Amino acid sequence: MAAPSGTLNCEDFSMFQEVLKLMRTIDDRIVHALNTTVPTASFKGKVDATQTCKELYKSLIEAHSSRDIAIKTCIAQTSGVVSQLSEERARDSDNLSLIKQLRKAQTKLKLMQSELNVEEVVNDRTLKVFSERCRIHYTPPKVQ
Repeated sequence: MAAPSGTLNCEDFSMFQEVLKLMRTIDDRIVHALNTTVPTASFKGKVDATQTCKELYKSLIEAHSSRDIAIKTCIAQTSGVVSQLSEERARDSDNLSLIKQLRKAQTKLKLMQSELNVEEVVNDRTLKVFSERCRIHYTPPKVQ
């Protein structure tokens, strides 16, 4: 479940958040996915719960990884902009327009960095729900 539009727009923070929201759909719907794919005790024989849990786990990890990469890419890109604006400001410290641009870029960078914390909470919550429901059927490999 990669970014729906292909790439994350790092220039516009509201679009950045919107794409992340779409990318988090799998996490938002984890309970529904588990309820519809992992059988209860009475339907145990009709569905291969081990395979279902394994595939769902793989999808979750791919989604988490793609979001992490996308967020870190935007953070790196925005950090570059902040660095460039800081250098320009050092040369021209009286330029108010430049100072405003720098502050705006710094704010955007902080917001993007806070998305890493949001991502950690979302991932932990999702994996906890997954573990509670699939632990009998599938134990994911330990992550380094």
